[in-house]
Amino acid sequence: MTSGYPRMVPLGYGKFARADRVFAVIPLAPGERGDGRRTYVHVEGVAEPLVASRSERAILADVDAALTDAAGIPRSGGRGVREGEVPP
Repeated sequence: MTSGYPRMVPLGYGKFARADRVFAVIPLAPGERGDGRRTYVHVEGVAEPLVASRSERAILADVDAALTDAAGIPRSGGRGVREGEVPP
């Protein structure tokens, strides 16, 4: 059962953001990384981007899952539909 509200997405090291407020995820350049710094996460209502210790792919996967869950859309069964196939 979904709550209808997007859940919080972990950014790492105890930082969280609401999934529906994340509007940009930018990986740091290799020279800027280090000490738990991997990704800038821009959040609506926050002036400066948050520095996340998780990769942009991991954050985006969590944002997608949270928004899909909040919208009540059933998740795929893990096996994608290939071109030319009819979904079950």
